[in-house]
Parts: sequence; C-alpha cells; structure tokens
Amino acid sequence: MPTAALPARAASPLILRVGTTQDLDALNPYQTLLVSGYEVFQLTYNLLVDFGPNLEPVPGFADSWTRAADGKSWTFHIRTGMTWSDGQPATSADACFSWGLAVAAIKDGANIGAGYLDPSLKDAGVTKVVCPDAQTMIASTTDPSDRVLQVYLPIIPQHIWGKETYKTIGDAKFVAPLVGTGPYTTAEWKTSQYVRLVRNPSYWGKQGAADEVVIQFFKGADTMVQALKAGEIDYARDTTPEQLKALENQPNIKTVVGSSNGWSQLAFNEYGAAKGTLTPGIGPSTKALWDPAFRDALGYAIDKKELVDRILGGYGEVGTTIVPPVLGAWHVEPDHPRTFDIALAMQKLDAAGYKLDANGNRLDKEGKPISLRLDYPNTKDTYAKAAQFVKDWYGQLGIKVTAQQYDSATLGNIVLPPEAGKDFKANYDIELWGWSGNPDPNALLQIFRCDAIGSSSDSQYCNPAFDKLYDQQNAATTADARKTILAQMQNLIYDQAVYDILYYDSNLAAYRT
Repeated sequence: MPTAALPARAASPLILRVGTTQDLDALNPYQTLLVSGYEVFQLTYNLLVDFGPNLEPVPGFADSWTRAADGKSWTFHIRTGMTWSDGQPATSADACFSWGLAVAAIKDGANIGAGYLDPSLKDAGVTKVVCPDAQTMIASTTDPSDRVLQVYLPIIPQHIWGKETYKTIGDAKFVAPLVGTGPYTTAEWKTSQYVRLVRNPSYWGKQGAADEVVIQFFKGADTMVQALKAGEIDYARDTTPEQLKALENQPNIKTVVGSSNGWSQLAFNEYGAAKGTLTPGIGPSTKALWDPAFRDALGYAIDKKELVDRILGGYGEVGTTIVPPVLGAWHVEPDHPRTFDIALAMQKLDAAGYKLDANGNRLDKEGKPISLRLDYPNTKDTYAKAAQFVKDWYGQLGIKVTAQQYDSATLGNIVLPPEAGKDFKANYDIELWGWSGNPDPNALLQIFRCDAIGSSSDSQYCNPAFDKLYDQQNAATTADARKTILAQMQNLIYDQAVYDILYYDSNLAAYRT
C-alpha cells in the first residue's frame, strides 16, 4: 500500500488528548460517514479554499484566486514552495488530480465512495480543471455564483494516489501514516481505541501548540467524562446534558454549548415506492411508509418540546425543516407546522385509511397490523432515549415499534439499498440518526435527491420536483432568489414528511483549562 515513513516523535511531546463516543470508520475521506472521520481528514489535508471563523473563504491549498472577466472560469494560485509531509512538492498537479476525480465522476453521473464529498463540485458547476503550470489551476464553471469557493474536497497527494480513478479511490485503503499538507498528519490508528496525529513540520500555516493530537474513542459518555475529570483527556466531545451541568462547577473545567449545523431525525424508508410493490427482505415492512398521509399523521404524535427538555436538557431547538436555524440566511419555518396532538394523529390515520382493529392494533390498507422497526446508532445516549419516547408515542396510536441499537458501521450498511451493491437490502423501517452539514445548505439538501439513493440517502426518497428545485436554486443569481427556492424545498420535504426532524441538538463539550 502507498505509505510513508512514520514521523519521528518529539522527546517530550505536548499531547492534546480528545475524547469522543463516536468511533472512526475509515481514514479514506471518501469512505467515512462520520464526524470523527471528517475531523481526521481536515487535520491531515487542506481544501483548495478553506473556511474562516465566519465561514468566509480563506487561503488553503491555494493562497489566492481570481475570476475571469466573462465569469466562466476561476484561476487559483497554488502556494509557492509548499510541500507534502513526506517532503515531496505540493503543486497544482495534486489539485487537478483531486478535483479531476470528481469531474470525471460527474461526467459519468456517478459518485466517489460514499458520495458525500463530490456533490459540492457538481453544485459549483465545475466542468473542467486544467493546470498549465505548477502554481496554477483553472476551473471552468457554468455556475454564476461563487460557490466554487465552498467546494468541500480534500486535496490528496497525486504521487501517492495517482494510479487511482474515481471508480477505485472510494475503496482504496488509506493506511496510517498518511501524507498531507494540513497542520497534522495521521500517524497511527487503533480501531475502536484511538487515532494519533502528529504535527506536520512542513505545514505552511501557523503551527498548533500541540506536538500530537490523540483522539480517543470511548464506549460511553460516562467513562469519557470520568477520564476528563481525572485529567486523562483534555477535551470531551458530546457529553450528555446531565454531565455537562455536573461539570459546570468542576475545578479547572470549562463547558461549551455550540449551535449545531445539523439535526437528529426519524428517516422513513420509502424504498420501492416508485414500483408500488414490496419485495420480501428488501425495503420497508409496510407500504404505509410510502404514504405521505401516514407519515404526516405520525408527526403529530411526537412532542418535540418534551424531547428537547427531557432528553437534551434544553440544549437544542425543536426540529422543523431540513436547513438548520444556524444557517440563518437560508432557514425557514414550515408554512403548515405540525403540533403534538395524539388525538389528531389518530384522526388523521383513520381518515387516511389506517384503522384500528378490535384489539387496538393499527392496520395497513391490506388489513395487516403495522409493526415498525426503528434502528439507531450507539454513539449517543440521546438516541436510545429518543427511541423509547417514539416507541411509547407510536404505541398510543396502535403501532408497535421494535427499537434496535447498532454500531455506526452496521447501521450504515443496513440503510444502504441494492443500488449500493448486491449485498445491501435497505431492510429497515425507520432510522433514528443525525446529520451534520457544512457552510452551504446543499450539503444537507443533496441527501434528498434521487441520485443520492445508493450513497447518502437514508430515506430512499425520490421526487423529480425536488431535484428540479435543487437545480434551480443552484442556478439562482441572487441570494434572495435562492432563498425563495430553498423555502419551497424545505416546505416540500416537511409537507411530505420524508423526515421527522426531532430537534437541532446543540454541540456539548467540556475541556480542561
């Protein structure tokens, strides 16, 4: 496998130890599904253009850029004298290679790996990249906006991965130690234990104080918090609300509550809806999940304010639409909001043709009792608690719910449909999980596109009307015009109840002073 010599350790390294309850699933940036994976590759690699404290474009792999007078291309200047962590020159060839992988995938109507990264290049309207010299990359684009400055693709070294194509890079084995241009490079990964990153001495920017960063994976938040209190780690990510409150008065510890660019949701499985026939062992267990009226009625059975208060301890906001409030320029509240009302939920189910039998069981339109499987990951205590609330509320409607917990990798495979490979079945009813986005709302919107089925979709939803609106907002020439279309998209998904977004949970963390 392509690899590099393990960097030498400092004699007495200053180590920043970070705790998280989310394991790492892959070092390959095109494979990872998890926030922990993004954290690792963002430290190891650069984007062509990075994000500043206020989400503004700042120099990254490129240190400057200009737009052509005709608006059809951008010229990026790659840093002079920059090197990879193994000492090899970092040039425009690496940028052309990295973006070129995505350009090739887009031309073939495909995605790279999990399909989370390359859509941002498609959304920016990039059609071609050329590198006339070592310090210059020119990107041709059909998009009239400056979205090309928000492309979320890591620049990876061509001299390591140059033999790969977009068809193979998603499955490539990225093995530590890695080679990057970021402030740190991944030196070691022990599955389910930790990942260790070391300072990149070749980094072009301001060096961090820590010689090393060790991200340690904990089975639960309790042991993580105990490690923080004992001084075994310096920073704990995703504490529970109860733990955060208990840490507020601890000596030498500071707590942090941050707004999240994401949500926790119930995703309803609509796989096979277009064909109208259920296939045993593939897709959901009942056609009821294909019916917007059924899903809409379920939304009235969820008391989201109680979830925020009792599960999040008030650290969050009631969930509504698919653009989080933290993206204030784009978020809208629904035109026709649902409220918590069990009686109304039952009336709506009756009106939609889902009656109760003599034993109080809710029946589908074939006369069979509806029994739903609800699957969730083991990465947060809040998921298990929310699942119990949902189980109880749906039970009041006459719908039995069986809740099952999985590790993230297993759940990710359960959700994937046959379009992702012959071994996948999308064999679930409801997935309780969460998403985090990036500074542009497209990162979250794209999971509802038809072409996201088999990659990033966890609802298997397909609606050409939504795809058309997605393309229209991409082509909008003003922010106001774009927001008007984004409002339609948010209301469409809300009204059809593709998701039931439970809450926008805050980011809770604590660190030692």
